[in-house]
Amino acid sequence: MVRSAQRNALPIATGTDAPSAGADTWHAVVGAPGFALGLRSDAHAIHMIAFLPPCPEQPPTNPLVAEAARQIRAYLADPGHVFSLPLRAAGTDFQRRVWAAIAAIPCGEVRTYGELAADLASTARAVGQACGDNPIPLIVPCHRVVARNSMGGFSHHAQGWLPEVKHWLLLHERPLPPLFAG
Repeated sequence: MVRSAQRNALPIATGTDAPSAGADTWHAVVGAPGFALGLRSDAHAIHMIAFLPPCPEQPPTNPLVAEAARQIRAYLADPGHVFSLPLRAAGTDFQRRVWAAIAAIPCGEVRTYGELAADLASTARAVGQACGDNPIPLIVPCHRVVARNSMGGFSHHAQGWLPEVKHWLLLHERPLPPLFAG
């Protein structure tokens, strides 16, 4: 089990059996204000959560995804909800280190790409790439990583609806300082 915003290292299982990002089927789709979340899993772990444009909800296809959908709805109702789900995210050792650092950021707080890079003896650009490659956003809250002087991009997008989702998530968790509010 993993708890988002925990202070310890994120125990994300490794493996290559996670579904590819290009697949068109979801094991559930959960609606949210202005977007939706597509979920993929097997019976043992969540492999992927993807931000989708608004679309119809899709009922869960297995008990684990049903629990994930329940917890996502709990987060949408209360940003202080702590996720507790088994995760399996395919990624490099470096990506998993970045994702663990992101998972340690408490709800209502942000860290900059540069701060995480310093902690990981890396570069802000490499941290940003790993953030964008995060296969389990929301639970591994990459929206809490911002640029030094702006909100920064989201999911490899600097403009469009995905940064708007990041903005909504940050506002959902706490009012933003004026620098990020626009």
